[in-house]
Amino acid sequence: MKQTIAYFLITLLVFFWACSPADNQLTSREESEGWELLFDGETLSKWKAYNTEEGTAGWTAEDGTLAAGGEGSDAHGYIITNEQYDNFDLKFEWKIAEGGNSGVMYHVIESENFSTPYLTGPEYQLIDDEGYPGELKEWQKAGADYAMYLPDDAKKELKPAGEWNTSRIVFDNGHVEHWLNGKKLLEFEAWTDDWFERKNSGKWDNAPEYGLSSVGHISLQDHGSRVWFKNIKIKELADKEKEEVELFNGKNLDGWIEYGTEKWYVEDGLLVCESGPDEKYGYLGTERYYKDFDLSVDFKQVSDGNSGIFFRSTIDGRKVSGWQVEVAPKGHDSGGIYESYGRGWLHQIPDDMEDYLKEGEWNNMRIKVVGSEVTTWLNGQEMTKLDDPAIGKANGRIALQIHDGGGIKVLWKNLVLKPL
Repeated sequence: MKQTIAYFLITLLVFFWACSPADNQLTSREESEGWELLFDGETLSKWKAYNTEEGTAGWTAEDGTLAAGGEGSDAHGYIITNEQYDNFDLKFEWKIAEGGNSGVMYHVIESENFSTPYLTGPEYQLIDDEGYPGELKEWQKAGADYAMYLPDDAKKELKPAGEWNTSRIVFDNGHVEHWLNGKKLLEFEAWTDDWFERKNSGKWDNAPEYGLSSVGHISLQDHGSRVWFKNIKIKELADKEKEEVELFNGKNLDGWIEYGTEKWYVEDGLLVCESGPDEKYGYLGTERYYKDFDLSVDFKQVSDGNSGIFFRSTIDGRKVSGWQVEVAPKGHDSGGIYESYGRGWLHQIPDDMEDYLKEGEWNNMRIKVVGSEVTTWLNGQEMTKLDDPAIGKANGRIALQIHDGGGIKVLWKNLVLKPL
């Protein structure tokens, strides 16, 4: 009888061993469920160095693992996926050298405006909690949403340095979960009042674009110590139906950020932009990022009217990087597209279409941005239809502009956005 039980157990173990998938491969079930393998065990074909098209920042395929060379630092040593992801379930196995420090970031924006991925991408912290040579705050420990949300210590079972851990990040239409070795350590909702309060009161108060993007690259960090990954798998999750957003509530500037010293205020239920004493550029940008959308805005040019609506843009003081739908006096291309750095005008309005702007009256501007394609309408007339790869790669805020030179006053109302 004992021999029969022993034989049965051995047979069962052999069966499960034979059915267990090899490293860096998908099972037939995972394939049918839509999982994608981000590392095949041999090449870095799905990865690239951040902000360059050359090399892999010291990362190599090593004995079936994706390995950091340990020569990176806070300023360099990052790789990112070639593709971008919005809603996803990401699983990976990792081990770290004694005293090591690393991380996995997501929704990373690749741009020369940002020197490192962590300036835009939230991070699942990977670190040797016990052996790290410096003092660690709780928000720096393994499993944390770095400098934002803490893991539940009661559920945390971290393997020591040199042993494999299994982690998981879920981003599902703003709902975020961190898992470690089969236990859910934390969960939160991105872009809530609580999220913004944490972002604006801690480490990220000087990183204005941190965590705002809803789509971007996955990034791995070499932070000066060796770390190894395998079985990196991602499954894209479905987008939920997005509700229409009123960007302006008619009462105050909640949901907006002022840049520069020009005047932005609410009067009689209208949003007013007016030149200030400095007579310089000024911007009013949304707190949130909006990538694909259909936006309708009513505007009335009281004086001069040299303004504009930026999209997929980032702002640093009075420096804006992105694209502007022109709002300007007649004869100055309202509805055209201007790039604020590099190329300048991408599309200007023919002279015979300038009369669609109604001087001194309310006008409607509609802007639809999907992928790399931008379409604008002024008072129902299509003004621009543009397909541009650089726009397709970008993400950012919507922002209203006051041009420099002084003497400008423009009224705005009915700023309604439909996320797409």
